[in-house]
Amino acid sequence: MLKVLKSGFFISIQDLGRFGYRDIGVPISGAMDADSVKKANLLLENDPNDAVLEITMTGPTLEFHDPTYICLTGAHLSATLNNHPLENYEVVKVEKGDILSYGRLTDGFRSYLAIKGGFLTEKIMGSRSQFIPVTATKRLKDGDEVPYKAFDSYNPMISELKIEEHYHHDELMVHKGPEFELLTDAQLNQIFDSSFSVSKENNRMAYQMAELIEGHSHSMLTSGTLPGTVQLTPAGRLIILMKDGQTTGGYPRVLQLSEASICTLAQKKSGDKLTFKLL
Repeated sequence: MLKVLKSGFFISIQDLGRFGYRDIGVPISGAMDADSVKKANLLLENDPNDAVLEITMTGPTLEFHDPTYICLTGAHLSATLNNHPLENYEVVKVEKGDILSYGRLTDGFRSYLAIKGGFLTEKIMGSRSQFIPVTATKRLKDGDEVPYKAFDSYNPMISELKIEEHYHHDELMVHKGPEFELLTDAQLNQIFDSSFSVSKENNRMAYQMAELIEGHSHSMLTSGTLPGTVQLTPAGRLIILMKDGQTTGGYPRVLQLSEASICTLAQKKSGDKLTFKLL
């Protein structure tokens, strides 16, 4: 069992998502930065879909009640195990009573804690991802306990990875969206020849860009959306839907982020600069 002694800003249980229910309005949910989750589970020789903790901006303090192995990926939040610094992308043994703590955010925005065998909370609609109203809560709080299987010994085939952090990129790769042809030449120039800042309105549902482009007066029927769909509001605001975003929307869907760029965007915070590049 893992006990949350201090929850930090926002931590939640996530796997790769809840698929097959968008027709009844249930978002995919799942880890915002799926690339980091897959790498952590790979190092631990887990199933790629095993559940992890997603830790946003400020980290928790956690106590392990059973021995196991862990791996940290994603953002760097100055993590320590019993006050000894930990590195990302390394398999680490933990013992009963060990304390994992997080400090100052130094790089990225979302960190991931994977554990050997994955966290074993209840699956609902095929996923352990926390999302209200499908699950009872949307995040973990002080005093919560999360089950996992104990491992006294384990010899990983690969004990660490040396990688380039994908979220150092500031270019989002996009495909044309269903309403791409509605964009005027002026709007196209503004989107692809300008940089944008992440606004304060950013969360698991959507990221808004701070800068406006030329607006529009197009009306359209509510249509299907996906994580990574870029909508353009009549006022000229670009809104990028993320993992908990709604399954339909009434704004023109002008662009669609690549899967890799969804992971990149998930590691950006307010004020970070971004550009768009058409694939």
